[in-house]
Amino acid sequence: MASTSSLALSQALLARAISHHGSDQRGSLPAFSGLKSTGSRASASSRRRIAQSMNKNRSLRPLVRAAAVETVEPTTDSSIVDKSVNSIRFLAIDAVEKAKSGHPGLPMGCAPMAHILYDEVMRYNPKNPYWFNRDRFVLSAGHGCMLLYALLHLAGYDSVQEEDLKQFRQWGSKTPGHPENFETPGIEVTTGPLGQGIANAVGLALAEKHLAARFNKPDAEVVDHYTYAILGDGCQMEGISNEACSLAGHWGLGKLIAFYDDNHISIDGDTEIAFTENVDQRFEALGWHVIWVKNGNTGYDEIRAAIKEAKAVTDKPTLIKVTTTIGYGSPNKANSYSVHGAALGEKEVEATRNNLGWPYEPFQVPDDVKSHWSRHTPEGATLESDWSAKFAAYEKKYPEEAAELKSIITGELPAGWEKALPTYTPESPGDATRNLSQQCLNALAKVVPGFLGGSADLASSNMTLLKAFGDFQKATPEERNLRFGVREHGMGAISNGIALHSPGLIPYCATFFVFTDYMRGAMRISALSEAGVIYVMTHDSIGLGEDGPTHQPIEHIASFRAMPNTLMFRPADGNETAGAYKIAVTKRKTPSILALSRQKLPQLPGTSIEGVEKGGYTISDDSSGNKPDVILIGTGSELEIAAQAAEVLRKEGKTVRVVSFVCWELFDEQSDEYKESVLPSDVSARVSIEAASTFGWGKIVGGKGKSIGINSFGASAPAPLLYKEFGITVEAVVDAAKSFF
Repeated sequence: MASTSSLALSQALLARAISHHGSDQRGSLPAFSGLKSTGSRASASSRRRIAQSMNKNRSLRPLVRAAAVETVEPTTDSSIVDKSVNSIRFLAIDAVEKAKSGHPGLPMGCAPMAHILYDEVMRYNPKNPYWFNRDRFVLSAGHGCMLLYALLHLAGYDSVQEEDLKQFRQWGSKTPGHPENFETPGIEVTTGPLGQGIANAVGLALAEKHLAARFNKPDAEVVDHYTYAILGDGCQMEGISNEACSLAGHWGLGKLIAFYDDNHISIDGDTEIAFTENVDQRFEALGWHVIWVKNGNTGYDEIRAAIKEAKAVTDKPTLIKVTTTIGYGSPNKANSYSVHGAALGEKEVEATRNNLGWPYEPFQVPDDVKSHWSRHTPEGATLESDWSAKFAAYEKKYPEEAAELKSIITGELPAGWEKALPTYTPESPGDATRNLSQQCLNALAKVVPGFLGGSADLASSNMTLLKAFGDFQKATPEERNLRFGVREHGMGAISNGIALHSPGLIPYCATFFVFTDYMRGAMRISALSEAGVIYVMTHDSIGLGEDGPTHQPIEHIASFRAMPNTLMFRPADGNETAGAYKIAVTKRKTPSILALSRQKLPQLPGTSIEGVEKGGYTISDDSSGNKPDVILIGTGSELEIAAQAAEVLRKEGKTVRVVSFVCWELFDEQSDEYKESVLPSDVSARVSIEAASTFGWGKIVGGKGKSIGINSFGASAPAPLLYKEFGITVEAVVDAAKSFF
């Protein structure tokens, strides 16, 4: 029989967890099934005795069932479930122990809910992780990634073999220290920064609801999948989760089911030191359906019933709060912060093996567990095959809709889509690039099926409304204007989820450029996770004028130029704006940022869509032999200033090349020969001008060049006066150029 002390420990831990959130009189408390740890290394024979004892005493485990929650029959033999759950736990324990680094506590506590999800509930094909109609899973609490790696391994994903588990957190492995979608097929989104994952899950669920509303027919349902997520106390504390979950409730994302790992332990200790709000009531206020599973440690039927209930609620997302014990099974570290982010240690690993009755060697999965999970390979293939047949029938009956959906699924853009982008001549009327951007957005929405997006309550100022479409709302999910409200961080992360749902979904999101500060975390994850979100950032400089320094971005351009896998565009006119969009649409694994002006700008001679593709290019030059007297370099609204300064210098007999440096990153990708043709190494007389920080411009102008910019905060005044006072003028460029002669 299980030892009295082991039973008492488990009872005490769960009782404490329940009392932390309120009393409960409706069920008995669970116990660990297993023996008390001896603290010594078990021999093979002792492990066999442990297994025999464990099998004899499975009936000792009572269950707790929440009132008003319909229970369901387990779908498999309970002994296999127990062994499967413990397989997940020990794969995580062993990998963290071998790496001497990681977070074993969450996998040990979340193994039951995760097992039921991946083994009994979710639809997926292990041999094709990218099958379109699969259910999506997001581990928002990404530090517990060994939970997910163990699940993928058991389910038969080729990306996580036993050797990969043994290489956890090592150089070049497919099992890095947090889940990364670009490294490990089967991982939907990159998680780690807490709260980002649940926000990504909102984006994934939004994508499903949108596509289902657009393409499903009464006689053909080709879009039908769920988004599941596990989030922890840390995710709940981060503000981004509230932003995103508020929108999920507003939008009524009924196929989003989130499991809250309610273990009340964070890195610094018990969450009571900083987090005592009633999460249930908060989520109910956000428009979610809330269920509480009081026994997440062994209450398999409770978990099954909660999922069944969640699926029955179709008009709102569901939060299933699952009270668990972090580090479940560890006699000395369970329910403590010490099991959150560090290996158990050799002695505690053996104690945990004894306590849970686990007689197997490290990384060993019992044969009956392997056999049980092996069915997911043929079942997954059948699921995909059946869906493919359904889609083929759909394609015959609804060819136009099928072509659009196929474009979204594959990412293959319609032929000639780029021809829809507007073009301009110097005779075209000048306009703010934010207005020119709106022309591009609306042109693209007509020809690119997966193009959708919106603004953080600034659509009328960012100029981002798609005029041919209505608003995506709970009752109109087929529409393509997304109203994010004042939620920049949530907006960025939701957009990442949309982009990572399907290759042909191309989301854009918008706010004032200075407010990228509020969503920089999401933008960094866009770059890291290869999510091709288009960031439409207006009010790009001091040119916005009277709103003053709080709204005037200074250091932002430089900071994004420093961010890997990010395209930072600052177009000068209509052709450059269209060129930026052409690149942004095609770059599905790289986010693009467009910094756009509030003030009107002229359509400049020499600019072109093709030039933007090079990142930096010459718009005017009266020199010969690739040896101008001086090269003037500008971006955005300051390219006009550079062009005007060139005319002044030319009248004084100097040969001048004017270069638009609309996107540094694209220029860096060009050949050395091309770079030399634009910025010849023999010409050190170079002047840059940009109404922003000069940080980084030394790379372009060289050691002898000069950079005109702003290295302080802005001020509140009309834009023309600000440009004069800060020295962003034709005169300043001319004077800088003359210093070389």
